[in-house]
Amino acid sequence: MIADQTPDPNADSDWGLATRAIRVGHRRTAEGEHCEPIFPTSSFVFDTAAEAAARFAGDAPGNIYSRFTNPTVQAFEQRLASMEGGAACVATASGMSAILATCMGLLRAGDHIVSSRSIFGSTTMLFDNYMVRFGIQTSYVELDALDAWAAAMRPNTRLLFLETPSNPLTEMTAIAPLADLARAHDCVLAVDNCFCTPALQQPLALGADLVIHSATKYLDGQGRCVGGAVVGDAKRVGEDVFGVVRTAGPSLSPFNAWLFLKGLETLELRMLAHSAAALEMARWLDTQPGVTKVYHPGLNSHPQHHLVGDGKQQRAGGGIVSFEVEGGRAAAWRVIDATRLCSITANLGDTKTTITHPASTTHGRLSPEAREASGIGEGLIRIAVGLEAVADLQADLEPGFRNYELRGA
Repeated sequence: MIADQTPDPNADSDWGLATRAIRVGHRRTAEGEHCEPIFPTSSFVFDTAAEAAARFAGDAPGNIYSRFTNPTVQAFEQRLASMEGGAACVATASGMSAILATCMGLLRAGDHIVSSRSIFGSTTMLFDNYMVRFGIQTSYVELDALDAWAAAMRPNTRLLFLETPSNPLTEMTAIAPLADLARAHDCVLAVDNCFCTPALQQPLALGADLVIHSATKYLDGQGRCVGGAVVGDAKRVGEDVFGVVRTAGPSLSPFNAWLFLKGLETLELRMLAHSAAALEMARWLDTQPGVTKVYHPGLNSHPQHHLVGDGKQQRAGGGIVSFEVEGGRAAAWRVIDATRLCSITANLGDTKTTITHPASTTHGRLSPEAREASGIGEGLIRIAVGLEAVADLQADLEPGFRNYELRGA
């Protein structure tokens, strides 16, 4: 039962992002709870056999089974859809299961994907090792080369997939021209918005058809749980992707959905803070001995820096900084191992700063040739800047650069 004071989750078009992140999707029960409740139940009870039949047939609204209908999960879906500007959202067990459900819901044998070369290693493995088994081929192109995207199109191309910014080099591209290309070829444009979240970038407003999230990252923000989401229109997401999740079951748990709801409440504040700290770190890293290149969209030296700023595609630079050091893998590992405050882990989007060596972790399953083609060298280090004091993070990294400083003295 819904209490009268419940905000209408569909009456939020005039609300700002911060308000939607806190208020959308919460339908209070008769208990009048102020915080969203968790519904840790596998199934739901019907008053009559006829009601059960009507719900299973889709003739009557209501919950059935938590694999595909759960009020806590639905609250998260409604809130994220509102924040991304989508008509529908389907939550999944992980970010990778969100990509898998998208492919299974929208593609069939004989279809073709055009993808940016600069994507998460597991996404590449999914396309090359698994989707190919079902007769779905993938061509890879440089992210910011519109001509290459156009040249890769085939009559059977059905999906354009990209990350912007990319993992781990924070490469970017303009979304709107790719949306035009997708429409011209009757394709779907899917954008992995993990690094930005709707607080910094809203791909649907720029013409993309789908937004995909690893909610594990910034949407949670504290490294507590794993989940994913797909946001888009009512047909592709609300029917096609939802049908895969309902049938195959890569579903988000109610408890994880509740944690993501709490994470969304502070998302905008956190993303702006992450961005400011990461830019400060990037500028500092650019002055350190042994560092040969720094990657962050907020730097003037970034090739797509023109896309970042108020009123532009990306509101701020985000919290990811990658940098290259002299000496390859051995040197990169020494820099990482010299830290004591930063957490050596491949996850990102946490309040705690994390550091990793992409070539041997997130992209370690790729062939050396594939890593080289993606620009992921052995000397590359990725830092997901958290919310600690930046001075403390700099002090933590300084010992790793000391050998370079002494060598140059």
